[in-house]
Amino acid sequence: MHPTDDATQAPVTRPARGSVVRLALLGALVLALVLAWATGRVPEVSSLRDRVDEAGAWGPLAFLLGYAALALLPTPKGLMTALGAVLFGFVVGAVLAWGAAMLAALVAFWLSRLLGRDAVDRLVGGRLDRVDALFREHGLVAVVAVRLVPVVPYTAINYAAGLVPLGLGAYLLGTAIGMVPGTIAYAALGAFGTSPERLFVGLAVLVALTVLAALVGRRMLRGGAPRGRSAG
Repeated sequence: MHPTDDATQAPVTRPARGSVVRLALLGALVLALVLAWATGRVPEVSSLRDRVDEAGAWGPLAFLLGYAALALLPTPKGLMTALGAVLFGFVVGAVLAWGAAMLAALVAFWLSRLLGRDAVDRLVGGRLDRVDALFREHGLVAVVAVRLVPVVPYTAINYAAGLVPLGLGAYLLGTAIGMVPGTIAYAALGAFGTSPERLFVGLAVLVALTVLAALVGRRMLRGGAPRGRSAG
């Protein structure tokens, strides 16, 4: 397949359906927190963390593996990241979420090669050609960009990457870099959003990093020089 300019630019100008769903879920989460505070039903964060501490090393391990398993499905990863920050604190929660997302990205990469192109294309909703065009045209730059701005959903990228002209090394490096802003943003929401007084801080960090990442990602896709096939 020979990608055209339209194929690479279309994802930049069209909003992803997944981003609308994530915004709706985020709004529902904030509303639920506000209602919980109003009715006095928010559990103390300290008590939740005490329960996690009682589990010892199994607590973080269970969260990491559970997050990675859910990330193989089209589930709201941002909310899982926020939960990690609630349970383990901002720094540890963010690191665990990032590590779990990386694990899921690696597993999906190899799983897609077992499933085959037709099965993966159905799984990602017919987006495989779009990802193929982006990665052929921009290589590593495209991986970072699509992680920063949701032109294609996270799970779809994970599965599609195993079947497009991109090496594993470039895929993991681009994923590792591109997921940092979103992980920090949702971890901040989880760490600060459990307190009514600090909810604004969490939301401000989330909005600021999300907007900045989207701007950088779109600029990378529009202006990045074609890289061709990336080495693994």
